[in-house]
Amino acid sequence: MTHPYDSLTPDCVVDCLESIGLTSDLRLLALNSYENRVYQVGVEGADPVILKFYRAERWSDQQILEEHAFAQELVDHEISVIAPESIHGETLHHTLGQRFSVFKRRGGYPPELDNLDHLYRLGQTLGRIHRVGGAKPFLHRRDLSPARMATESRLFVENDFVPMELKSAYTTLAQDCDQAATDILSAMTVSDRQRIHGDCHVGNILWRDDTPHFVDLDDSISGPAIQDIWMFLNGNRHQQEQQLADFIEGYEEFNDFDARQLGWIEALRTLRIMHHAAWLARRWSDPAFPKAFPWFAHQRFWADHILELREQLSAMQETPLRLL
Repeated sequence: MTHPYDSLTPDCVVDCLESIGLTSDLRLLALNSYENRVYQVGVEGADPVILKFYRAERWSDQQILEEHAFAQELVDHEISVIAPESIHGETLHHTLGQRFSVFKRRGGYPPELDNLDHLYRLGQTLGRIHRVGGAKPFLHRRDLSPARMATESRLFVENDFVPMELKSAYTTLAQDCDQAATDILSAMTVSDRQRIHGDCHVGNILWRDDTPHFVDLDDSISGPAIQDIWMFLNGNRHQQEQQLADFIEGYEEFNDFDARQLGWIEALRTLRIMHHAAWLARRWSDPAFPKAFPWFAHQRFWADHILELREQLSAMQETPLRLL
């Protein structure tokens, strides 16, 4: 069986780089990425660059270019986002059947979510990102949707991936979670959706020089602002409300926050959990996935997944977090 990156050999990576006028010194380092393929490539007489190869049939060229334009718009507003380099007037290149972009190499470390000053600064930066993101809509990127992330996800996994002995429990519970999340998010209107990062976790933030630098807008979508905020919260309810208070204090220096969206957090978390399971299932034929996620093929994963969904169904019925 072939997969999208069979032809992406080291020689192909080098040839792609040199097709846009950069000469490689043949030093290649594969970086941690599953959906796409990302390499650090040495360049003769210059700093290494990062090459990102896009998975076939995931995004259209229009969708990728819209992501690039959003990243550059943020950079133009002097926001710390790493945007693709424009080479010969292009940010998306096509060579040898591959689509790729070039980024400058940047270092840093993840923010400390138990550090309230880090949360405050993250809030400031994300407030600026959302202020720019709300200025105009995406035309081609996806919308955050319960139908896509919950309904399609559970239907995809339940027949071919959920073990037979757990199928009945999964099917009933997944339907209940899907319905509960859909009901909660029915309050979300068109005006609540805007351009957001879409995958705002600590792995996509580089902390350097006391500043958070946001990277990888590959999952940028139209969705509510709270989707980019809730993943920064952890611990018990009291701890999360304190973290939220510090985060929103920084956020509201640059953008208004709609506290109504706090009631959507657990529904959005449920969508992410269900979508992640389906993402692994959809990519299982890619050899990188069984190597990186071997536990996905075991019954224990699905037993734990069912338990997690049960906890989410309960969480969606609880009183939302308060903004202190």
